[in-house]
Amino acid sequence: MSQSLPYPGAPAQSDTRSVLAIPAFRKLWKSMAFSSFGDWLGLLATTAMAQELSGGNYKKANFAIAGVFIVRLLPAVFLGPIAGVIADRFDRRRLMIVCDILRFGLYLSIPLVGNYFWLYTATVLVEAVTLFWSPAKEASVPNLVPKNKLESANQVSLLAAYGTAPVAAVVFSLLALFSGGLTKLIPSKFASTADLGLYIDAISFLYTAWVVYQLKEIPKGASSKASVNENIGRSLLDGFKFVSGSKVIRGLVFGMLGAFFAAGAVIGLARTFVGDLNAGDAAYGILFGAVFAGLAIGISAGPKVFAQFSRRRIFGAGLTISSFFLVILALISNLILALGFTVLLGAFAGVSWVSGFTMLGLEVEDEVRGRTFAFVQSLIRISLVAVLAIAPVIAAAIGKHTFHFHKVEVTYNGAAFTMFAAGLIGMAVGIISYRQMRDRPTVSLWSDVVAAFRGELGGITGATHAGIFISFEGGEGSGKSTQTKLLKTYLESIGESVVLTREPGGTPLGDKLRDILLDTKTGNISPRAEALMYAADRANHIYSLIRPALGRGDVVITDRYLDSSIAYQGAGRILQPAEVARISRWATENLVPTLTIILDLPAEIGLGRLVSQDRLEAEPLAFHERVRQEFLNLANVDPERYLVIDGTQNIEAINSQIVERVREISLLKINQSDKSKSKKFRS
Repeated sequence: MSQSLPYPGAPAQSDTRSVLAIPAFRKLWKSMAFSSFGDWLGLLATTAMAQELSGGNYKKANFAIAGVFIVRLLPAVFLGPIAGVIADRFDRRRLMIVCDILRFGLYLSIPLVGNYFWLYTATVLVEAVTLFWSPAKEASVPNLVPKNKLESANQVSLLAAYGTAPVAAVVFSLLALFSGGLTKLIPSKFASTADLGLYIDAISFLYTAWVVYQLKEIPKGASSKASVNENIGRSLLDGFKFVSGSKVIRGLVFGMLGAFFAAGAVIGLARTFVGDLNAGDAAYGILFGAVFAGLAIGISAGPKVFAQFSRRRIFGAGLTISSFFLVILALISNLILALGFTVLLGAFAGVSWVSGFTMLGLEVEDEVRGRTFAFVQSLIRISLVAVLAIAPVIAAAIGKHTFHFHKVEVTYNGAAFTMFAAGLIGMAVGIISYRQMRDRPTVSLWSDVVAAFRGELGGITGATHAGIFISFEGGEGSGKSTQTKLLKTYLESIGESVVLTREPGGTPLGDKLRDILLDTKTGNISPRAEALMYAADRANHIYSLIRPALGRGDVVITDRYLDSSIAYQGAGRILQPAEVARISRWATENLVPTLTIILDLPAEIGLGRLVSQDRLEAEPLAFHERVRQEFLNLANVDPERYLVIDGTQNIEAINSQIVERVREISLLKINQSDKSKSKKFRS
């Protein structure tokens, strides 16, 4: 299993057909598909054989399976850096043919010899050979397709690499069902499920060699003076220097290691876990296929389903949820339920995987991206080797335990205990990674989930800025204007640069729109037109005043923002609040306040404080009560971002509560971007 781990994504069908219409590439794609199929089937067959050779000994089976995984990964750690050089120096077509013939012979020999020593030896040799085949294949693709089709070719190649895993699992399960009947034709010594899988595996590589033999278009290696790639130690050192300096990348790498830690426990213990459920090779194949079916679902559907969420948030959340399902899986003693939870586990792991590798490409600067990827890949391999070695040892040491609950007797083996612990560790890593990487620390994930169901969470989340954005909301006569001025005075007294603004207004265009919207002479305006006018004012307000101020690191205080549109034009005008929210979020490019302060006051008290009334203030009492209730509804959805204050209190009491909360929010924000400012807020 020496495939790389890039960001997989399915190309459009037209692009797929277009690139596969190229005869030379179509032949190479066939060789990729059969090679990957053989690789996955070989993994299933060799782990099954490792258990067969254990003779039913639980500890021996765990150790044997762990050995298979370890020897499959070790060659990549040591030979990976030089494999690409070999592919450049030699005739790639001949190299691929030789590698396929060698893999054919090695896989064929494993069931014929039938002992642990040769199982491990042949596995190491197969993986070493594959390490030379893969870069030769990757380097050949650009020579067979036009540059404008290279991305589609790479995506189709990924489908061949990972899409064949469920196919191999199905074939392995079918072999398990029919292997018993073949004992009449083949000696039982050579007719087990693992043996049959290895025979088919060997044939697939022989076919791959024949396909590549026909590919005359593959050129020889392009470099005769290729320099040796950086070794693992150097990659780790350079990568560590960059990773240690970025909080986001630290959280990302930490989370990816946690994900592979949990995945390693599942992979290493899957065969014995299935055995603990009193199932055989067929169930093992199905469980293996379920993991990759879930991954395929998460990889293909995840980016669409969770498109509204920021990748930073969904990465840690996906890892945590996937690990939670691993905990549930460990507690299940029913195979059907186990398969269902395995699919869910794989799906959320796929979402996390796609998000992680996408972020790694986006967050890392181009000049250090290669070293960072090398660092991550090396850590992943090392962590997998460690987990695959340790997990079966722990499972074997724990052994089988039976628990009695009244009249119910439940038995769990070491595999279940170890997977349970791995799930808990994965959840802890996911939570830590989420907290390290979340781009809006004052906005809860739950509020994003609720907003997404309501259609109010935009496609771009997590916009960052250097300043602090505070909005004041509330009904008429609640005292917002007074409190915004008092807060501005306080912040300026401690050295902050403050921009105080209002909506509608705040800009020349906004002032003109304010006159139209609030003047009683304007008369009736269509509720939808009114909502669009407020959105237009807000879009220009953000563009010309608020975002530039936040970019400078200023504190921006606004008297009303998008929540007012949701409350007034949504609930007040009896439009759909979700629709009004979508318009405002689009207009503001999803710029969300760091803190929203709601001064809550019964509508009749607030209206009683007014000396004169504008067009909105003159609306009936029922209108203003709906507005008040909608403000409270918004605050209940996201208590981290909103501060609701009783507006019936005196001015000083309200101001004291506001200053206290703003001090907390300011410290949190400033500690992340400018530690020197934090001293001012402590005074």
